[in-house]
Amino acid sequence: MTETDSLSGWADLAYSSRHMVFEHCAEAIALLNPFSDRLGDLNIAACKLLGYPRQELLELPVSKLFGHQLADLIVFTQAVMDKGRGWTEELSCNCKSGERIELEISATTLQIKGEQQLILVLRELSHERYQRDQAHTERTMRGGLIEWRNILNLFQESERDNQLLLSSVGDGIYSIDSEGLATFVNPAGARMLGWEPQDMIGKNIHRIHHHTHADGSHYPVEDCPIYKAVRDGVVHEGRQEVFWRRDGSSFPVEFTSTPVISEGRIVGAVVVFRDITERRSTEIQLQNALEELKVLKERLEEQNAYLQEEIHIEHNFREIVGQSEPIKKIIRQIDVVAPTDASVLINGESGTGKELIARAIHQASRRNASPLIRVNCAAIPAELFESEFFGHIRGAFTGAVRDRVGRFELADGGTLFLDEIGEIPLELQSKLLRVLQEGQFERVGEERTRKVDVRIIAATNRDLRQEIVAKNFREDLYFRLNVFPIQSPALRERPIDIAPLAAHFLKQTGKRLNMPGRRLRNSDIEQLQRYSWPGNIRELQNVIERALITSIGADLNLDLPDESTVQNNTSEATDRQTILTDAQMRDLERSNLQAALAATKGKLFGKEGAAELLGIKPTTLASRLKRLDLG
Repeated sequence: MTETDSLSGWADLAYSSRHMVFEHCAEAIALLNPFSDRLGDLNIAACKLLGYPRQELLELPVSKLFGHQLADLIVFTQAVMDKGRGWTEELSCNCKSGERIELEISATTLQIKGEQQLILVLRELSHERYQRDQAHTERTMRGGLIEWRNILNLFQESERDNQLLLSSVGDGIYSIDSEGLATFVNPAGARMLGWEPQDMIGKNIHRIHHHTHADGSHYPVEDCPIYKAVRDGVVHEGRQEVFWRRDGSSFPVEFTSTPVISEGRIVGAVVVFRDITERRSTEIQLQNALEELKVLKERLEEQNAYLQEEIHIEHNFREIVGQSEPIKKIIRQIDVVAPTDASVLINGESGTGKELIARAIHQASRRNASPLIRVNCAAIPAELFESEFFGHIRGAFTGAVRDRVGRFELADGGTLFLDEIGEIPLELQSKLLRVLQEGQFERVGEERTRKVDVRIIAATNRDLRQEIVAKNFREDLYFRLNVFPIQSPALRERPIDIAPLAAHFLKQTGKRLNMPGRRLRNSDIEQLQRYSWPGNIRELQNVIERALITSIGADLNLDLPDESTVQNNTSEATDRQTILTDAQMRDLERSNLQAALAATKGKLFGKEGAAELLGIKPTTLASRLKRLDLG
């Protein structure tokens, strides 16, 4: 070994020794970097004092430990950096347990790698005071008889303090000797039991407050858990016991009976008890609340059964997309009508986003914390309309195996959206009108009248005025619904919105299909804007989704129908007659549906089905087929 190696080994040994001295020093020592708000290092005593693991302390900002006195800490560290040393007992620190301890801190500066840091020696003030008191006691013990008398007086004062402390505790406390006789009772305990403390001393406690069970049956003293602590020397607890007052009334308690052992012998027990009347009352209230919740849960399950349909309906978009004047007008109308409870009638072709407008009105209203219940009137069989709207009781009709909540009751406090309101049978319209006027209804098969507070938003793609003329829709119901009309424009009337809508659907559908990175070219936008969109926004969404599925690479493969045939047919129909009777309209509708079925070879739903070809919802198609006896 060379001399250099020897010197290096001694240096390492010296450094290791110094580190061990720092690490195991009884004083809590920490190295503070005032510029980074971090502790550079600290020893075991410091970790123990602050209650944190070392690594957690090294990662914890110092300002968090002294956050409540951050300004004082900054003043102290600045003073130490200016003078080179400092001392304070004005700071306190937040331990991990949540306790705040007062500290005496001595600090000196130290240059490490050219940067000034602080060495802190931390002492808990309460511990320092205890050390000083201990030292004072030792000096006193050596001071002679006079000091011993002073100590005796101190202990007597401490005993009085203990008595005062026990007397001020809110819980009941008493002590018994080995025979079960009371030797001490605090005022709270005597007050709860209806006695004066002096009247209880020397009496058998069991006979005072534990003489029967809650039902009045005998409670033998040998069964009393309080007395068992005197016999077996084990702590006993009572969770749901009953104590009796002097006047014969009782109250529920929980208690702990702890044996007192002196020189290896059980000399008595200390009992701490608490009146839990209020807690029991709270528990009963909680049980009642749970029963109410059970009832509400059953109702929510009914509501959930309806809302499952809502969850699986794919909405066109989450927000109103567009910058055209018709869209700006709709937004202004929503702002005006949403804060009110006025009924709203949304008119527009299929696929224009009428449901989206209804949702926007509900979300901007004061009822937004309550549900928006949607009813697709076109999808409900005529014989079930009343049950769907108002609910029914068990046995009201064949198949009614349990009570069912109707849509109006589910929407109580919220909003009811009646989509395709023109499809409601004429015979049910009077009952609907009554609910709208009076807020009252009866479930099918039940005589009880129920009240609801529901806001109505209705939507239709029909001309309800013509339906009134044709005696298919009640005029009074129309005026009740048409308080605030909103026109949902067709997509061909807002070509400026086609580009942002297409981009919105491209992003939304691409994310859902996990097909990111696709793009719309200028030529694509021009092609989309040239098309008339008879299926409106829903058709645009379908076109974008189809283009995503069939595209190869980043560019979309748009596939739009040839409109020339449709336009020629429309022109010919316009030339033949300009006004059609209701019967002619229905014949035309029947012929159109039959043509759609023939074109799709009888396929109703799904891709390239009749519903998609007609640009209507599958439920709407099913309802119309049934109404026209084509299903």
